[in-house]
Amino acid sequence: MDAYEELLERGKNALPETTQLRERFEVPKIRGHIQGNKTVLSNFLQIAEHFGRRPEHVLKFILKELATPGEIKKQFVILGTKVPAGRVNEKIQQYADTFVICRECGKPDSKMTKEGDVYFIKCQACGAKYSVYSKI
Repeated sequence: MDAYEELLERGKNALPETTQLRERFEVPKIRGHIQGNKTVLSNFLQIAEHFGRRPEHVLKFILKELATPGEIKKQFVILGTKVPAGRVNEKIQQYADTFVICRECGKPDSKMTKEGDVYFIKCQACGAKYSVYSKI
């Protein structure tokens, strides 16, 4: 074994083992609390920014899926009913799968445009363009 291979082997052995598998893009979990008969979501705007989508669009999808009224007030989103965080997280994941993550390559590097009632997702990574019909 020559010096290069010895150094390479020693370098590989010195590397720490990965203890956690992390994706480049993770869907963030919602933070919030129930206040009376309403649910207050505190990091909703940051999630929409993480997705690269307008908060109004994300909220409209979530409200339709949860069948509840709601609105953006300052930096919070207030839902008109008590909704468990697990259900909101499911809908946020569903939104990401539909409007953010490319169905061709699975990467989150996409841009969304709207033409009439049809949304188009254009992937910046692989170049795929496809339509997503939504009544929101």
